[in-house]
Amino acid sequence: MQSGISASQELVSQFNDLLKSDRHFGLLATISSEQLQPLQLLTPPSPGASFASNVESLLRPHVKPNEALYVILRRYPSSPALVAVTYVPDTAPVRQKMLFASTRLTLVRELGSEHFRDTFFATTPEELSPAGFEKHDAHTAVEAPLTEEERSLGEVRRAEQEAGMGTGTREIHLSKNLATPIAEDALQALQALGTASRSLVMLKINPESEAVELVPSDSAPASIAELVQTISPTEPRFTFYRYTHSHNGSETSPLLFFYTCPTNFSTKAIKFRMMYPLMKRAVLAAAEKEAGLQPEKKFEVEDASEITEQSVLEELHPKVEVKKAFNRPKRPGR
Repeated sequence: MQSGISASQELVSQFNDLLKSDRHFGLLATISSEQLQPLQLLTPPSPGASFASNVESLLRPHVKPNEALYVILRRYPSSPALVAVTYVPDTAPVRQKMLFASTRLTLVRELGSEHFRDTFFATTPEELSPAGFEKHDAHTAVEAPLTEEERSLGEVRRAEQEAGMGTGTREIHLSKNLATPIAEDALQALQALGTASRSLVMLKINPESEAVELVPSDSAPASIAELVQTISPTEPRFTFYRYTHSHNGSETSPLLFFYTCPTNFSTKAIKFRMMYPLMKRAVLAAAEKEAGLQPEKKFEVEDASEITEQSVLEELHPKVEVKKAFNRPKRPGR
């Protein structure tokens, strides 16, 4: 139930070409057929051109107002010399936005994070202009070094959310540089889930405060089918569910985690759309830190209707293939 998107051999090959030769300025990539695919190597007609000149002549013609794009550029004179930009314009299709945002870390990791000095989001063509790169440099000049996950989350959050979230919300510090605002009742619900005094905790992100909040539920679902009915068909959700069921004559109650993001989810705030795939890690880390919760299985789907009892059981209890021993044929006459 994972997206399964990975880097194609063609992308890896062209990326290696970019690394091996200084004559290449950059590499453009996209997502096609559930894989990260190369679009074009950017090679200046003559060496020695400035970064700004290459951006204008080689990159800008490929930046469309309604198509997402991965942009890898040779930005710095020493290693690591590359910058990776995830360009996701507001007018791109919703599914494309979510795929590009959630696969961004996969791109960098599969190509080798040691090759990249910087990564960032861009949502307008102007951000991929010489002036846009200069503005980004000025903005990040005084920032402390962050991990890739911390940098990703920081790019879609605002400083005012760190200043004060109001009563009933607490910041959970997952590392020195990363704090996640989570409502107190959500933390209490996770702790109750850890003590088995409740079986369901569903969370969402408040678009105004950007805090993780508890989704109220009237009753605890008794089956996967009932669980599916409680998950919003139009908005993303983080769902923790203790699934009590029988298997081979024994009752078991594994903790499951579901991240759902419907295809019809739409909002004008692209930052809010991107927060869900990026906040998934933070939610899981906070659940473990605050309540000791470690889901036995994690599922990621677009629509809750994709979740079925059969698919869950197959993940929890995979069938073991029994191999038959090879019987040597009898010799003739015996």
